[in-house]
Amino acid sequence: MYFLTDLEHKYLIHGLLKAAREAGVSPELRGWSWHSEPLRPYYEDVKLPMYAIASKYCPTGRDVYMAFAEGERAKPNRRMALGKLLHGAVSDALSSFIERRPLSFEEWSKRIRWEEIPIEPEQGLRAARLIWGAVRKLCEARYEEASMKQPYASEADLRASAVPFLVEHKISGELLGLSGLLSIDCYDYLRSIIFDLKVGDEPREWHRLAPVGYALVFESVHEVPIDICCVVHLSISNDRLFSKKDLFFASDEYRRWWVEERDAKLEMVAERKDPGMPPECDPSCPFHHACHG
Repeated sequence: MYFLTDLEHKYLIHGLLKAAREAGVSPELRGWSWHSEPLRPYYEDVKLPMYAIASKYCPTGRDVYMAFAEGERAKPNRRMALGKLLHGAVSDALSSFIERRPLSFEEWSKRIRWEEIPIEPEQGLRAARLIWGAVRKLCEARYEEASMKQPYASEADLRASAVPFLVEHKISGELLGLSGLLSIDCYDYLRSIIFDLKVGDEPREWHRLAPVGYALVFESVHEVPIDICCVVHLSISNDRLFSKKDLFFASDEYRRWWVEERDAKLEMVAERKDPGMPPECDPSCPFHHACHG
């Protein structure tokens, strides 16, 4: 999922990083400038989760208003439920390998609370098992490759270099007006890339907002520059797993877009400004019941 192919690595080194170094990022748009304009949040008493800032499933953002201004509870749809399940399969399969925790798929699947997931268990397990197996095979292949190159490295060193990921990294976004309980899908600490995983969604431009936001948060807390982000689009068809990566430079343009979205939604919640319903509502929206009575 988060491993780069040879072609992607070439694109990173000779394309994106070269462009990033030439263009640069404005100092005021680095996360460590959280205390100054334009990053400093105007409404300091409101904290929102990253998904509220970066999601544009509702064109007007009324889902954010209903959740955080009116206190309405979302009704998870099938897409959300499957996404959460498969996110868990990816992160737990990776973490168990990195941390050398003996965890089989069967043991992991027993922890699932199916009463909270509106999908058929058989369908969910089939997809999760496919992902679990693929992740473990990729990890083992990278480990064997590293082992052959570094005969004197310890097992811990081999795992750290073969699978150089912080998975579900817990971090606070409070300096930027976000929740203190954020979780980054994956951070590649050797290549300094923030990854965000999307399951079953058609690629959209605004999907880039989440990893850019996490890059800003990471910079605000750790003061480490993040220039490259990646959206991983994961899908399953006919019991086959497909993964496509959208690697991109976290430029000033994307950073300003994220700040604009954050400011608009913080104002919406703090001032209780109802943005109104869009011309057309998706029936699967988790707040459809709240907007339509």
